[in-house]
Amino acid sequence: MQLQQRINAFSTLGRFLGQFGEENAEMKQDIPFNSEFFFGMKDRLQAAQHHNGWFTPENLRFACKSWSEALSEAHIKTWLSAYTIKDTSPSTVAVIMAGNIPLVGFHDFLSVLISGHRFLGKLSSNDRQLLPYLASYLVAVAPEFEDMIAFSEEKLQDFDAVIATGSDNTARYFDYYFGKYPHIIRKNRNAVAMLTGDETPEQLELLANDIFRYFGLGCRNVSKIYVPEGYDFDPFFKAMYSWKDIINHTKYINNYDYNKAVYLMSGMDLLDNEFLLLKKDEGFSSPISVVFWESYTDASEVRATLAEQRDHLQCIVSIDDIPFGEGQTPRLWDYADGVDTLSFLLKLS
Repeated sequence: MQLQQRINAFSTLGRFLGQFGEENAEMKQDIPFNSEFFFGMKDRLQAAQHHNGWFTPENLRFACKSWSEALSEAHIKTWLSAYTIKDTSPSTVAVIMAGNIPLVGFHDFLSVLISGHRFLGKLSSNDRQLLPYLASYLVAVAPEFEDMIAFSEEKLQDFDAVIATGSDNTARYFDYYFGKYPHIIRKNRNAVAMLTGDETPEQLELLANDIFRYFGLGCRNVSKIYVPEGYDFDPFFKAMYSWKDIINHTKYINNYDYNKAVYLMSGMDLLDNEFLLLKKDEGFSSPISVVFWESYTDASEVRATLAEQRDHLQCIVSIDDIPFGEGQTPRLWDYADGVDTLSFLLKLS
């Protein structure tokens, strides 16, 4: 199967996904195999929502739209232009996926197949509804993929390399079991934002998206902010109000109530707008409904600290880094944990 064929198949998959990025999905006539798969995908999205209470219709639509935009032929070719991809004997790559946000393992799925390797996936129980169905659509578009894609619920066997994503705790087990294979093992990461106090209301509202999208469960969600000494939090909280409807989500508000009670019983000082808690803390990984914050007098000192802690950070959102509002829409070449997945895969050949 030639590289251009693989590119064509994934760009077609992107067009298919784009139909489900809007609230009222309408079937388009110019998408291959749409009549066979459109209504099944709607069913899969509903099943994902019922299976995992964090996978709301809004977040599922956002995931579909984001991947649809990323999978344009132009974006795929821009991504691949930095590499030399040759037709060689494929390896089997076992991919152990997280399940914190919808389709969180899709980039690994894409990378393995676009590089010409065989994909062997082990899905999280939290996110097993969508990817197998999209794989079926991909096979319909390009039947050559049929022998290149497999999913397993059993112990993984007969593979040549591993990509595994999990917590800091599970990473130790991954190291133990898969250390003898070529591997990428990902751990906990978080995103932070650096504010100057000069942000516009529009920028702060975009930051709210970086904080609240996927309820803060993604590794690219902003879980901590750095603010200048004497920062006025009123504009910040005013911007957060754009996400006020999040209080209607039972799982989220239960976390808010629980964390607020625990902190108050411990005598901790909090900033609170009735659906988001700000807690002064030196850590990065804040609980759901909580954002940590620290103040600074010298931005260069914060930069130095973040450089030292880069192994704990997924990305930085600021005027000078990833733009506000784009934390959850990484480009294909924005690799998780800063590890170039495609270079790793191409070295297997």
